[in-house]
Amino acid sequence: MPSSTQRHLEVSSNGRSLILKATAVSGLLLLSGCSLFSHKHEKPVIPKTADAETLYNYGIDALRSGRYELAGGEFELLQQNYPYSGFTGNAELMEGYSYYLQGEYALSVQQLERYLQLHPTSPDAAYAFYLRALCYYEQIADVQRDQQGTVEALNALEEVITRFPQTSYARDAQLKIDLCRDHLAGKEMLVGRWYQQQRNYEAAMTRYQRVVQDYQTTNHVAEALERLVEVYLALGLKNEARQTASVLGYNYPDSQWYRYAYANLRDNKLLSGDFKQPATQKPTSKPRGFFSRAWHSVF
Repeated sequence: MPSSTQRHLEVSSNGRSLILKATAVSGLLLLSGCSLFSHKHEKPVIPKTADAETLYNYGIDALRSGRYELAGGEFELLQQNYPYSGFTGNAELMEGYSYYLQGEYALSVQQLERYLQLHPTSPDAAYAFYLRALCYYEQIADVQRDQQGTVEALNALEEVITRFPQTSYARDAQLKIDLCRDHLAGKEMLVGRWYQQQRNYEAAMTRYQRVVQDYQTTNHVAEALERLVEVYLALGLKNEARQTASVLGYNYPDSQWYRYAYANLRDNKLLSGDFKQPATQKPTSKPRGFFSRAWHSVF
């Protein structure tokens, strides 16, 4: 019976290049010197009396050689013929993995959720949750499109961290969460810019404030602050414009966005000694770490 000591699934940073390390059970000895498959697209000749162990190892061999559809078929056949075998649980998980490798993410999620319902305390549950999250993550759409998939990926990744905080899966999930949040912030900025171009300043302000308040660790905050300065000036809210520019200058003093905000204040004769003249070089600094406190103390 295979166990977690016989098969390990390693986490890869890009999600797609998970490496499956599987060790054939010692009870099965493949014919030495002979190839199991005579052609890449040929199905193996499986004896009608093939037992669960044999079917499982045929599936593992197919995964190793990149024949993912064939592998999924072997694992499914095992489940149908031997529903109570000790190999069945692993076959259910591996079938979900084979769907993932084929890009059949909906089928993979369905199979992985079935596995988790049947084996909630399995030692491989952490991997199953992580793989399920990857299925959502791989479907994240461009910021021009609806971001419901990004929200689903974010929720699934957060579940991995909540359930298995000390695992390598949780560490990788955190990196992907940061990317999801940056993606969602990018969507808010895209919509905010559109509203601003349409002179719907109140709607634009709402989007930019959401980025500042909800996505403070993303790369879009400096621009959101500068856009808020523009919107406040357009609405005649001079104090809010100066205060926002002050927050921007403190946290991103070398950024291009502070230079734009500084120029806007200067053109509107709103500069004072509180504003440091921005550097002329490209942005190099990062936020100083007290951003949330500074923002909420101003607004």
